[in-house]
Amino acid sequence: MTLKQLEAFYWAATCSSFAIAAQRLHLSLSSLSKRIAELEDSLGRPLFDRSGHKAVLTDAGNRLVSRAHALLRSADELRIEIGTVAGLHGKCRFGVGELTALTWLPRLVRLIGEAHPGLELEAHVSIGEALEKRVEDGELDFAVVAGKSTRGTIASHAIAQAQFVWCTSAQATGRATPISPDTLGNRPLVTLPSGSGVTRLLDEWLDGRGGLPQRRIVCNHWGAVAGMLVEGIGVGILPHGWAQSLAKRGALRVLRSDPALPPLAYSYQWRRDDSRPLVGAMRELTLLAADFQSASRIL
Repeated sequence: MTLKQLEAFYWAATCSSFAIAAQRLHLSLSSLSKRIAELEDSLGRPLFDRSGHKAVLTDAGNRLVSRAHALLRSADELRIEIGTVAGLHGKCRFGVGELTALTWLPRLVRLIGEAHPGLELEAHVSIGEALEKRVEDGELDFAVVAGKSTRGTIASHAIAQAQFVWCTSAQATGRATPISPDTLGNRPLVTLPSGSGVTRLLDEWLDGRGGLPQRRIVCNHWGAVAGMLVEGIGVGILPHGWAQSLAKRGALRVLRSDPALPPLAYSYQWRRDDSRPLVGAMRELTLLAADFQSASRIL
């Protein structure tokens, strides 16, 4: 029995598929299966039932999961305490929302590259709901998501806040009163998809003031949302720095709101059972890089 065999078994048991476990460990699917088979041979019993469409843990496999996790965690702690190799190596897959990608993702990549030049990075941009699921399934090592995770398997660490303001076209006339569900009138609300933390923030603010508008234009791209607001297609919210920059150009108008939209907290999220040094190291660098206050880099 070896640590590599236990590692292959543990991630195969806790990821959504053998293929994802193999990707996480940077192995071919056949190499992953070989290590698990070797572990089964050394224990003298099967750990997975492979008779169905998808392999499932046997009773012996279920008993081994927690023991394997404890052994792997002890090995990680030993490497940190005694190891002398500088920097992390291998591949790191992580996810961020589009707002992070447009603001401070480049800084994060630079900081990681300086601290861990041997680490190969693979960044994925999507909405928070999808990123959380991929972290839980083992596809991503971590993600930066708006709000805390509601999934019991995911841990969250607050890193930064983003402030948003209501906006409309610079050519829009009238409606000097603070924005509310009533003052929206029949103008469409231009928003990100429902799985976005920004949309949840928007809906909670509106719902607390009398209801949600019926007309919406939904788009999963911040640049397109901003473009529709500038074009006068509807009303929506944008990050504060981005909105102020566009307003100074005369491209749109920032609207008053009473009260102001609350800040949206973003968190670093990872699987609770993932004790690898990579997770802690990336969390510290993410804390250093996070900054939603600057204007978007695409401006």
